[in-house]
Amino acid sequence: MMNKPRGLITSASDEKGRATVYEIVRKFDDNLPWLAPVGRLDKASEGLLLMTNDGEWAARIAAPETHLEKTYHVQVASIAGEELASAFKVGVMSDGELLRARDARMLRSGEKNCWLEIVLDEGKNRQIRRMLSAFEVETLRLVRVAIGPLQLGDLAKGACRPLTSGEKKMLDSALEGATRRPVRS
Repeated sequence: MMNKPRGLITSASDEKGRATVYEIVRKFDDNLPWLAPVGRLDKASEGLLLMTNDGEWAARIAAPETHLEKTYHVQVASIAGEELASAFKVGVMSDGELLRARDARMLRSGEKNCWLEIVLDEGKNRQIRRMLSAFEVETLRLVRVAIGPLQLGDLAKGACRPLTSGEKKMLDSALEGATRRPVRS
């Protein structure tokens, strides 16, 4: 697991020469086997990113049809109330796709911005940013804090570490439960 900082590309290489998450992996251990990211976090996003050499496991974690929840803390450039959180659960059309959150709530609010917690169980491309844009709300920061029951915790930004066997078992159990969860209509 890695705490991906902003500014890195979630890719093995970049045709524009931008820094990638593999720079962090190489600093951790240059002798690791090939690892691939499990899903993506865009360049401007940060937080929990899993990497593995088990392609089947990665596909199950990232697959929208497993409905494994991913939790994000999002700072927005407005004071978004509970009505925005409720609208996220109802959903919004964007580029012909219905985008909605499994859950959303306000975490805290300041004078000019606030933090929302948004839980997704499908994870479509740039889903949270597209939803906020549809409501004309600017995204200031987007941090993935959990994948299923696995929490980012206090892992330092730009650091990575192996999953414990208990964490791996916990994710596998969550995958089994998430796959059996009834799909929303």
